[in-house]
Amino acid sequence: MPFIFYLTRTILFCALSLLPALLPAQAVFTTSAMKLTVSLEGNITSFYDRLHEKEYLDPGLVSPLMQIRVNGQWESPSTARFYPGAGNQDTGVILLTYGRNHVELKINSYFDSAYVKFRLVRAAPAGLVEQVVWGPFPLNLKETVGEIIGVVRNHDFAIGLQVLNVKTLGGYPLNDEGSDPSRGNTAKKTESRRLLQAFSMDRSRPRKINVWWDQFPRMPVPPVRGETVEGSAVALFGCAAGKALQTIGMIEVAEKLPHPMINGVWSKLSDQPGRSYLIADYSESTVDEILGYTKRANLRTLYHMDTWKSWGHYQLDSAFFPHGLDGFHACLAKAKTMGIMLGAHTLTDFINTNDPYITPVPDPRLAVTGSSRLSADIGDSVTEIRVESPEYFNNAKANWLHTVRIDHELVQYDTVTPAPPFILKGCKRGAFGTKISFHRAGAEVAKLMDHPYKVFLPNLDLMQEIAVNLAVRFNETGLEQMDFDGHEGCLSSGQGDYAMELFAKTFYDHLDHTVLNGTSNSEPFYWHINSYCNWGEPWNGGFTESMQQYRLDNQGLFERNYLPHMLGWYLLTENTTLAEMEWMLARSAGYNAGFAMATSLESLRKNPHTGELLDAIREWETCRLAKTFSTEIKEQLKDPKTEFHLEKISDTTWNLFPLVRDETHSPAMYKRGDPVRIRVRKN
Repeated sequence: MPFIFYLTRTILFCALSLLPALLPAQAVFTTSAMKLTVSLEGNITSFYDRLHEKEYLDPGLVSPLMQIRVNGQWESPSTARFYPGAGNQDTGVILLTYGRNHVELKINSYFDSAYVKFRLVRAAPAGLVEQVVWGPFPLNLKETVGEIIGVVRNHDFAIGLQVLNVKTLGGYPLNDEGSDPSRGNTAKKTESRRLLQAFSMDRSRPRKINVWWDQFPRMPVPPVRGETVEGSAVALFGCAAGKALQTIGMIEVAEKLPHPMINGVWSKLSDQPGRSYLIADYSESTVDEILGYTKRANLRTLYHMDTWKSWGHYQLDSAFFPHGLDGFHACLAKAKTMGIMLGAHTLTDFINTNDPYITPVPDPRLAVTGSSRLSADIGDSVTEIRVESPEYFNNAKANWLHTVRIDHELVQYDTVTPAPPFILKGCKRGAFGTKISFHRAGAEVAKLMDHPYKVFLPNLDLMQEIAVNLAVRFNETGLEQMDFDGHEGCLSSGQGDYAMELFAKTFYDHLDHTVLNGTSNSEPFYWHINSYCNWGEPWNGGFTESMQQYRLDNQGLFERNYLPHMLGWYLLTENTTLAEMEWMLARSAGYNAGFAMATSLESLRKNPHTGELLDAIREWETCRLAKTFSTEIKEQLKDPKTEFHLEKISDTTWNLFPLVRDETHSPAMYKRGDPVRIRVRKN
């Protein structure tokens, strides 16, 4: 027995001593179309296209699986150890070590036939790592770069990076708040290569940072409890180029990402998000007339700009809906009988000064850019307020409402003296309906964050409550379309793009029905929620002038990122002509792009050509949505120098006339060229 025991211990000792040598020299993750390899140094060394037997990793740059930032300095991994799971599809473990800072990361890995998943589950020692970056991963796939969704592709193959939660942001950290004002950098185009990249930040520590693209310097940002770099996760995939969108849908379902459906069809495959819509305010008394106009143009949605009494609590405006929710439901019922959806505009997390979050008692969770203390007691009649420091009150670049909160009172001021004693001059006490009160020396004087729209903004906690408020209103009204206009307002939290992603997800998670939604910004996680992006404002010019090149340039962005083509908003006034309308409709048909037609009941009533304009929208949209225009014709329709007239012949046939401008007349006249016959096939 003693001999056997000794032998057993000897064998066990030998096995343990050989364990590092028995571990894999590299980790290989093989999907049906791609092979991804991670080296013993913790670098990705291969993105291999198995379908075409081609390597797509650019050898010109080192490609770390994950970089870390400690004390403001970036470090790549020194070594990697691999512990495979029991089978190909079981979770394996990658341990990355960082020699300079003595950090170890534990990353769980998983792969199946479609994608490879990495998730950071532990960073040790705790609290040391400030930020992490997945990659950047350099590729020599150079044809098409989907900067928002994170897909790089050529004619044959696509490689993508998907962020799997809101804490994982697409791109590379450009600043301490983690915000990026560009349309997207999850996939980035450089002169010589293409990069895939994502990052996460430790938000669990209090910070003083520049916020909202440096508009608010040294703003104190409170911690988000438990929000460290741990939990950051990405999926990497490679597939035939034509299957990239399908693969993203599979990842959405498998990873329980937002996967909105429209009539049983995934929204990214539905034609509904690309439909055009009418923007016009209606009321209980005028809804029938405006629905009639909407129906005549065969537009999908009637969209209200001023549905709410105020932003923040989002209560229905009694000026339009004197019978409240019952009155709105009556409007909704009429719309549904006509096959029309109702939508409502929002300004995301902006808070009007008449909202209950402001008056009569301001919510303590309003965003604060910084604060000082009272240097002396102030009574009810004091209009010059002494503070210990002028910092935060002297921001001339971003200070529109000039408002401070002292206890439960809001005070507006004109200026602050630059030298001691520091005094807020020209104070208006009890601003925005708050109560004028006595305040003792030492009380906090908090500078509220505001915006050029003359609104206040929330901190992260209040922001989530507002997102829930908004979802509740859409649930109880039955509204089916909205826009996250002013989505960048979420930067008021000091938490960068994380807050923008979180707001949209909170809204989405609390809905009880699908709501089509657009945005004024773009984010990679929000892409899964987003229905369309309809950028282009109509207020500063006619149909051919207002941001037109910007609108056309956007079409490439949408194409690269698997988004429906949209041309933005146009303004139908009492003077809009058929020539203007058809100029825009030709561009819409050429790019197969929807649009929003903004107008008012007054303009619709006063324009002598309203019926003709709405009929033109209907006929052009009928042909566009039926995909009747050939590729050759669409190329002609894209050209902003060309003009066309579409004339209905029958329910299945139209004539498309090129128009030639005759400048000898004033105003210019048009001559029709030879028509092209357009036919719609009936099923």
